[in-house]
Amino acid sequence: MSEKSKSIFGNPINEKVYRKAVRTKERNIKKFGDDTNANYPISIEKNAYIGDSLGVMNVLLGEAGGPEAENASFDTEKGIIVGNIRMGFGHYRISMAIASAAKSMGYIPYWMDLNSYRQTTCTKVISAQNDLYSLGSRISGKSRLFNKLVWEPMNYEGFRKLSYNASDQKNAELMAPVYGNVPKEIPVVATHVWPAQAAIHAGMKYVVNAIPDNWPMALHFAEGSLHTVQTNYAYQGYRILNGMQGNDVLKPMPDDDLMYVGHYIDHELVSNIEADCERRIKRREEKKPMRFLLTIGGAGAQKEIFSAIIRSLLPEIYAKKAVLYVNVGDYRNVWEDLLKEIPKLGRVSREHFNEWDKTQKFAEKALTGETYGVHAFWHENIFEAVYCTNLLMRSCDVLVTKPSELAFYPVPKLFIKRVGGHEQWGAIHSAEIGDGTLECSDIPHTLQMIKLFMEENGLLENMCTNIIKNKEAGIYNGAYKVVELAMAKKNK
Repeated sequence: MSEKSKSIFGNPINEKVYRKAVRTKERNIKKFGDDTNANYPISIEKNAYIGDSLGVMNVLLGEAGGPEAENASFDTEKGIIVGNIRMGFGHYRISMAIASAAKSMGYIPYWMDLNSYRQTTCTKVISAQNDLYSLGSRISGKSRLFNKLVWEPMNYEGFRKLSYNASDQKNAELMAPVYGNVPKEIPVVATHVWPAQAAIHAGMKYVVNAIPDNWPMALHFAEGSLHTVQTNYAYQGYRILNGMQGNDVLKPMPDDDLMYVGHYIDHELVSNIEADCERRIKRREEKKPMRFLLTIGGAGAQKEIFSAIIRSLLPEIYAKKAVLYVNVGDYRNVWEDLLKEIPKLGRVSREHFNEWDKTQKFAEKALTGETYGVHAFWHENIFEAVYCTNLLMRSCDVLVTKPSELAFYPVPKLFIKRVGGHEQWGAIHSAEIGDGTLECSDIPHTLQMIKLFMEENGLLENMCTNIIKNKEAGIYNGAYKVVELAMAKKNK
């Protein structure tokens, strides 16, 4: 296992920072154990939720699995590992996009969620970090002072520093054992840096690190992998390690370690862009109700904003001028809280709860059929909770979301206030390519944008036109390109 915490792309790390990284790893060993020499058996089985639609096969670790899993083995010719973690919904969603593209190209996506192997040190370390991040997200949504003094600086500048990467690299050494029995020649596409770093430490030969954010941060470095980014802005910032050690001019990333590919989007969405946009424009021309899709994740973060949006739209919903889809992911309590806060909401709402077949049928029917009122979606399973939004966005007119991973999706978007400073650059990029609004920094500006969408045809039509043009320019082809690059590394 090579030492990755003393130098990053030829830029030496301060000895004090290195010693701190070592101490962090030692504390984690004391707290979570060290399974470096463990030999975890592997089995494979079809994912019960997105196995048919996206071709996903689960990689089980230290588990027997069912009868099918016991007889399964990796396809080393067509197989590709999708390495991810559950930390919010974003990394899962990007993983689904990679899996979708891989399936459409004739490959087999093997799903490795490093936050799902409960018996491993790897998962214990990640879960602890995930709990801290979720807590910070919730507090930041309630406390302006915490957001200003702690959360924004951490997400914006803290994660940007090379020193942060040095610490992460040490922790990633504890994550490597999960790859122990994975054939080293199978390409890995990681949609979070930890699966990429762990794969490199484990000796995986062909690793692509699919970076999600438009704000360049050293957090996302996994030296030894091919780094891909979704925007040219991110490419420039990552290439020169911009601002990652104060104002120091740093050694740049090697040219062949970084590539711009475009947005990571599912094949099902990319292939239907023209038809979906044409239907949106036609609905506006025929004065059909405008469909808004609200995605509420992060244990209900920003619920106050969504509550205000729902209150403002209820009169339009009663008048059949607006329709609302509300996906609360796997947080049923968020929907129940909204019903308590807005008593009138329940009178026009239909709940689609834990009925995946019916959710799929609703999404398919809504593409060409009529729909009215409020439709609430909750699914206990994480795969269904995440992918529900992907299904619904095809028939919605406007996706209402914070500017996170969804900022890159080919659907007209209204951006509410961010959670973490790095997210603002997703909204900026989307506004520049014309498929989303500026970030609405508060509730009054959010409601102003809702009103503009309701009263003016031009705003929605321009976004739809731009989305089609963006597709023609290849902006939404990132998932395909990532898969191509991963397989090309193997076949060199």
